[in-house]
Amino acid sequence: MEEYKYSDKEIQSEKHLSVLNVPVEIPISELEAQINAKIKGLIYEDNSYEDEDNDNLKAKVWKISPIKVVAIDSSFLFEIPLKIWVSAGYKVSPLGITMSGYKDTEFSIRIRLISKIGISPDWQIHSDTYVDSYDWITDPNVKVAGIRIPIKSMASRLLNKNFDKITKAIDDQVAANIELKKSVAVAWQLAHQPVLLSKEFDTWLVISPTAIVMTPLLSKNNILRSVIGIKGFTQTITSASKPVIPPVPKLPNLAIVDKVPENFRVGLISLVSYEEAARLATARFAGEKFSFLGGKYNVEVTSIEMYGQNDKLVIKAGLTGSIKGHIFLKGVPHYDPATQKLSLKGVDYDLDTKNTIVKTAGWLLQGQFSRMMENKMVVPVGDQITDAKKTIQAALSNFKIIDGVLVKGTLTDIMPDKVYLTPKHIYSVVFAEGNVNLRVDGLKSF
Repeated sequence: MEEYKYSDKEIQSEKHLSVLNVPVEIPISELEAQINAKIKGLIYEDNSYEDEDNDNLKAKVWKISPIKVVAIDSSFLFEIPLKIWVSAGYKVSPLGITMSGYKDTEFSIRIRLISKIGISPDWQIHSDTYVDSYDWITDPNVKVAGIRIPIKSMASRLLNKNFDKITKAIDDQVAANIELKKSVAVAWQLAHQPVLLSKEFDTWLVISPTAIVMTPLLSKNNILRSVIGIKGFTQTITSASKPVIPPVPKLPNLAIVDKVPENFRVGLISLVSYEEAARLATARFAGEKFSFLGGKYNVEVTSIEMYGQNDKLVIKAGLTGSIKGHIFLKGVPHYDPATQKLSLKGVDYDLDTKNTIVKTAGWLLQGQFSRMMENKMVVPVGDQITDAKKTIQAALSNFKIIDGVLVKGTLTDIMPDKVYLTPKHIYSVVFAEGNVNLRVDGLKSF
């Protein structure tokens, strides 16, 4: 009896877990330019002479020339030249005469900060900055009545006390001005859009993203790099019009991983009807006679029919000669990627057929007739798979979805999945594996 586990629609809608790679490339020079554009002028201001430390100082801090940025792995070294204005209160008593008041001075330092940039699960960029070292460009200098007021030590105390305010100002600027979430949300939306692979065959690639992962931001060759991986299920759909997709879910939280896998996978399908497979098999048997027991018995295959019974293919063979009628054999269909042919494994007689042969034509069992049938039951389907791979590869080579958004990928390996039997067709499904990138201009820099 015919029995099937799968329908044609189920096989054509089969989904495969894949990863769509989105490279992120940020030139350090561009990051440096962005930081200098955002951090300029006055950075810090202390307008009170009296505070908890009673330092009797006011201060203002400006950036006086461009910040230099050097990336080391996932950390950044910022070198920032600063001009510092200080108004210092004084009280001196030269020659027994007490004098007091306030004097202003300006001096410059070069401060070196180390900042480690990270990304939180909600896609917010954050940095953790601390002072590595600093040196004086010009010394603070105040004189009152010809007496030098030693404020360099006081200025140092002021700086040390307020370094956390300066580093916080840097961190606040990084968080406010380096935006990643919006650009990733664009990639997330685009990843859901069907891609027309072949207009001739009405073939679409549909991706159903499920999660996003990302590698840490690391610097190499003066470029800050990371890879965002959009995990999801891929499927190829035959449709005369653009497939309708469900509403796109909101951008999921980010997971940081050491490495984003590159295994993009899409199913390639070849199919053959039972009638066509039977016709090809019958042609191979045409005019061929099989002899048994030294020619005492002879049979000839006159017709072949095929259908499915769950995971096995049933062969109904018409015989003439020493035995007339039909016999039934079963085998497991198999696709061989080396020969690109559909064949059968483990062909043997159906139980009812075997019981009948034992009673009436036992010699048919001795002649390994089932092995002969197995060797002849070969259907070439490689051209369909090769053509499908070429079509998809051509589409993925340099496919522009919209301006500034490019799909680019390479299919390399062909990995067999299995053969599926449906009421109408024998499907050979293989996986075309490789890597596919989604390049978004907005993700090349912040």
